[in-house]
Amino acid sequence: MLPYRIPLNDWITAAVNFLEEKLGVVFDLFSVIIYFLVDNLKDGMLFFHPLILIVLIAGITFYLAGWKNALVAFLGLILTENIGLWEAFIETLALVLTAEILIIAAGFPIGIWAARSDRVNSVIRPILDFMQTMPAFVYLIPAVMFFGLGLVPGVVATFVFAMPPLIRLTSLGIRQVPKELIEAADAFGATDMQKLIKVQVPVAKATILAGVNQSIMLGLSMVVIAAMIGAGGLGEDVLRGIQRLNVGQGFEAGLVVVILAIILDRITSSFDSKKA
Repeated sequence: MLPYRIPLNDWITAAVNFLEEKLGVVFDLFSVIIYFLVDNLKDGMLFFHPLILIVLIAGITFYLAGWKNALVAFLGLILTENIGLWEAFIETLALVLTAEILIIAAGFPIGIWAARSDRVNSVIRPILDFMQTMPAFVYLIPAVMFFGLGLVPGVVATFVFAMPPLIRLTSLGIRQVPKELIEAADAFGATDMQKLIKVQVPVAKATILAGVNQSIMLGLSMVVIAAMIGAGGLGEDVLRGIQRLNVGQGFEAGLVVVILAIILDRITSSFDSKKA
């Protein structure tokens, strides 16, 4: 045994305290942005009668993913409203969409950066490995430290937990673009930005959209776990069912989570295959 214990605990605590002291204004601003996005998404969807939104979602699913998936979406949403979980469903959807907006805003540029620089990719890869192997519950700890309990730390934990797949697949997709296409773009005098927008991203679209799909699925799983720190939504109903040993309540909420996951998966996975 080593005679000296590395004070990792003390170092982490000191780092967190330092960040809280120096970046408190940044954290407050981030909280305002998250509340703005979640509240507007939630209020906007709750403004409509549930049946109107159900038909709209089923119509989008029909257009993008076919009538079978639309029928599943319609029946699943009717069941959700019938068992009294519509508002929790909308709140969870708003949380997932907010986290995904932040994930795309941050993860997509980082993925492009990693694709265009081997040095950046070599630095980011072990970080992503670390993020993806870290147990989901661990992400709740720093989120609570910086943002307290409630909705904001739940979105932040979801954002961090679900971002790696988008970064990885964006980088992978752009790196797999055939060199012949890049050389052809160079021959026509295309700038780096033109090559990115008109060649690399369109060719890599399927892989990038797979990253979006995977980040949404991971985000949905994390939003449920984040109910432990007061994020609300369907996860709160699942947690309440566990605490009260109410199998029926937990099953109902879990079933609605599955319905939401199926709808989001079918819609996002069909983007690349749907032709205009």
